[in-house]
Amino acid sequence: MRKWLMVVSAILLLTACSSGGAEKEKLKKVSVVLDWTPNTNHTGLYVAKEKGYFEKQGLDVDIIMPGEAGADQLVASGKADFGVGYQEGVTQARVQDVPIVSIAAIIQHNTSGFAAPKDKGITKPEDFEGKTYGGWGSPVEEAVMGSIMKQEGADVKKVNFVNMGDTDFFTAVKRDIDFAWIFYGWTGIEAELRGEELDMMYVKDYSDKLDYYTPVLTTNESHIKDDPDTVKAFLKAATEGYEYSIEHPDEAGKILLKEAPDLDEELVMKSQEWLAPKYKDDAERWGEQKAEVWKNYADWMFDNGLLEKKLDSQKAYTNEFLPGE
Repeated sequence: MRKWLMVVSAILLLTACSSGGAEKEKLKKVSVVLDWTPNTNHTGLYVAKEKGYFEKQGLDVDIIMPGEAGADQLVASGKADFGVGYQEGVTQARVQDVPIVSIAAIIQHNTSGFAAPKDKGITKPEDFEGKTYGGWGSPVEEAVMGSIMKQEGADVKKVNFVNMGDTDFFTAVKRDIDFAWIFYGWTGIEAELRGEELDMMYVKDYSDKLDYYTPVLTTNESHIKDDPDTVKAFLKAATEGYEYSIEHPDEAGKILLKEAPDLDEELVMKSQEWLAPKYKDDAERWGEQKAEVWKNYADWMFDNGLLEKKLDSQKAYTNEFLPGE
C-alpha cells in the first residue's frame, strides 16, 4: 500500500513539474534594457518581476544592462523590446527619424540639477563663472547651463568644462571639479549619508521648459504596430510594480537589493524612501505624460540650436498603453 502511494505521489509531482514547465513555456519572452546599472529609477521593474506581475500578464521579462550600444539604440533597432531612456534622448532621436517612442514617465518631474559641495560657495548660476564643471561632453549641458546663467546676466563662456568620464562625483569634487550635474535621488542622497552638504540647483526651478521627463520607458514603432497587446501587458505589470514601490518603499528597496546585491543597502533604502512619492507625484496616474512637457522641452532644444528641426511630439510619446486609458 505504502509503495503504491509513493508511486502515485511521484506521478503527481512529475505532472505538477511538467505542468509548471508548460506554463512557463507559454509565457512570452521579452527584454527590457536599463539605461545604467540598477538603481532606484528601476525598482518598479524589479518589483514587477519579483512579485509575479509580469508573469500574470503572460510575460517572461529579462532585465538587461545596456552595454556599449546604449538602451535607445537597442530599443530603436529592435534588439530589445523595451528600454529605460530620457526625454532629451528620445527627442533628439525622433528628429533624426529614429523610430523610438516613450510609453511612460518613470518620474513625473525632473529631479536633476547642478550640485556643488557647500564649501565651494556655488549657490546660484552666476557663481558658475570662473569655476570648473565636470560633465559628460554633451552639448545639452552647456546649453542648459548657459540658458539659466543668462537669466542672471552671467556668461557660460566663463565656465571651464571638463569631461569627467567615469569618475564619480565625490572623487571629482575633491580633485579638480567644482560642480557637476547630478540626480538628487541617488547622488544627493549619497551625499546626505556621507555627511557632505551640497548646494543643489534644480534645473526645473529656472524654467518650466526644463521640467522634462527623465527617465522614461521606451519601445519602438514596430513593436507598437505589430504587437500592441504585449506593450499593453508590459505596461500593466510595470505600473503595478511602480505603484507597489510607491506604497511600500521599504519592501521595494529590499527587492532591488535582492536583484542587485552589490548596491549599498543604506543608499538604496534612503533613495527609495525619497523617490517613492516622486514616481507619480501630481499626475493622475503613474506613467502619465503631458503634451506640453514634450512640446516645451523640444521648443527649448530647437531654440538653443540642439535640434535641426522642430519635433513632432505626437510621434515621440504615447499614453495609449497605460492602464485606464
